[in-house]
Amino acid sequence: MKQLGLSCCLCCLAYSLTAQTPPRPRYEVKRAPSAIQVDGKLDEKAWQAANPLVLIFPWESQTGAKQKTTVRVLWDDQNLYIGYTCEDADITAQFTERDDPTYRDDAVEAFINPRPSQTDVYLGLEMNARAVLYDYLSVKSAQYVFKRFNLQGVHLATFIDGTLNARGDRDKGWSLEVAIPWANFEELSQRPEAGAVWTAAFNRWDGVEPDRRLSMWADPLDRSPNPHHPERFGDLVFVK
Repeated sequence: MKQLGLSCCLCCLAYSLTAQTPPRPRYEVKRAPSAIQVDGKLDEKAWQAANPLVLIFPWESQTGAKQKTTVRVLWDDQNLYIGYTCEDADITAQFTERDDPTYRDDAVEAFINPRPSQTDVYLGLEMNARAVLYDYLSVKSAQYVFKRFNLQGVHLATFIDGTLNARGDRDKGWSLEVAIPWANFEELSQRPEAGAVWTAAFNRWDGVEPDRRLSMWADPLDRSPNPHHPERFGDLVFVK
C-alpha cells in the first residue's frame, strides 16, 4: 500500500508539472505561391498566404510598452523568408554597421535550428529598424557566439511608417523582410522538403533603456528576459 501511495504521488507530481509547462508553439511554413520582392513592405500577394503569429510578453517586470509584433514565414526553392510587422510609437535605431549590437535598438530576431535533434548550435539574426544585420553562430545557448560567422546572400529591407530617431513625434510602426538562402544551413541540414521540421525563435527588442520590452513567439520559461533557450524554440513545419 505504501508503494502504491508513493506511485500515485509521483504520478500526480508529474501531471502537475506537465500541466504547468506550456507546450512549444508550432507553425506551418507554406511555400510562397508567387515571387517576393524584399523591400520591407510585406505587401506582395504571397504574404497573404502566410499564417500570422503574434509575439507574447512573458515578463511583467519590464517597463516598456506592449506593442504588437506579427511574424510571417514562407519558403521556396531559393530562400527562407521571414516578415515582421511592428507597431511602434517611437522608432529608434542608432547602429549602422554589420555586426553592431543591433539588439540595443528597436530590433527583431530570428534564431534558427535546422537540426532539432540537437540544441547546441543555431544561427542567429538580429536586425534593427535600419535593416542592419548582426548575424552569428550560437553555441551552447549563446555561451559562445561566433560573430565573425557571416551569412551569405542574405537580402534584408525595412519600411518605416514614421520618423526614425525623432523622439518628439508619434510614429505608427515599421516592418522588415529578410530572405535567407538555403546554402547558409547546409552544414547542419539539407534544404527542407515538405514535411521537414526545424525549430526557431522569433523575438523583438522594443524601446530604449530604461523602458524596454522583449516579446517572443515561444515562452522560454525564464524568470528574467533572455531569448536564448533553444530547447524551447517553436517548431517550423514546412508544407506545400
